[in-house]
Amino acid sequence: MTDVRFLDGLSSIVADDWNLLVPDGNPFVSHAFLHGMESKGCLREDYGWKPYHLAIYEGSRLAAAAPMYLKGNSHGEFVFDWSWASAWERAGGDYYPKLLVASPYSPVPGPRLLVADTPVAEVLRNQLTAAMTDEADRLGLSSIHANFLAEADLDAFDDRWLARSDWQFHWHNRGYADFADFLGALTSKKRKNIRQERSHAHASGLTIEMRGGDELDDAAWRQIHQLYESTFDMKGNHAALTLRFFQYMGRSMGKGVQIALARHEDRIVAMALFLRGGDALYGRYWGASVEVSGLHFELCYYQGIEYCIREGIARFEPGAQGEHKLARGFLPTQTHSRHYIAHEGFRRAVGDALAHEAEAREAYRDELMQHSPYADR
Repeated sequence: MTDVRFLDGLSSIVADDWNLLVPDGNPFVSHAFLHGMESKGCLREDYGWKPYHLAIYEGSRLAAAAPMYLKGNSHGEFVFDWSWASAWERAGGDYYPKLLVASPYSPVPGPRLLVADTPVAEVLRNQLTAAMTDEADRLGLSSIHANFLAEADLDAFDDRWLARSDWQFHWHNRGYADFADFLGALTSKKRKNIRQERSHAHASGLTIEMRGGDELDDAAWRQIHQLYESTFDMKGNHAALTLRFFQYMGRSMGKGVQIALARHEDRIVAMALFLRGGDALYGRYWGASVEVSGLHFELCYYQGIEYCIREGIARFEPGAQGEHKLARGFLPTQTHSRHYIAHEGFRRAVGDALAHEAEAREAYRDELMQHSPYADR
């Protein structure tokens, strides 16, 4: 017998039961990552996050799930609907709370409709999206937003869901033997620029290395978190992830967390934090207390590329946005979201706007590809 439940946290679900539904090992929907966000103070209702996870049970077995949240704002989502919220509220409606299907603070494509790879996987995905819309209608919510979906998820969203896409910049391993081999695939100008950037960083006198999360003690994690926090503060943004969460990642995810570090003597003065899962490396957070030419690119991009080549990892996703990544070997890759708008008239208006937006985004990609850094373009 099928039982649909909505849960206010992951503590009631056995980690192994949840992780069996994550087919590609994506760390951003793993039980450890999501439960850590909840239990270590990163997700709070006053920040706009209230866990409302969807779980479908067959008897006592967890058959399907989706990480889901009741959101009181649109912060930390990276698929921006602020103009929709403003229009809804000008018309006299309450846009918030809404339902969000996502990994918090993580603009990383991956599975959102979690099912095991079985012959009934598609049926279960359809049951998940049907349960979402039924619940939104029951609660009288304005909308549901499913962000950064995996390709396998897309068919489960019917015509009531509006499609939206964007571009991120990803690096793909073509079987390079080493970093020099990767540089050889680029145009001479891009190759020269990267060599110059790396030489500036390595001539700084800083010790640069990649370390696993399980190799760092609590004192190192405190330094790393301070760098993350100060970078957010300088930009006038709120650093939502806590020191407890950083230390927890190191303990619970081990080598699934990788840190590119720059040290001056015994002090960590710059860092880039990555997560590893499946056949991909994901870049997430950067921080620095020094200004060194080329250091950002060295830690956030080139150390990650070298790590992927060394470990035989197929794909490197360094984070959202950033046309500057194109010149450093990262090519535009389409991302997908789906949006359920409860009000039919408003759904039509948003759909028209998205159609125009889609045309502009295709033209943008064509323009980007004219500047591909690869010699065989």
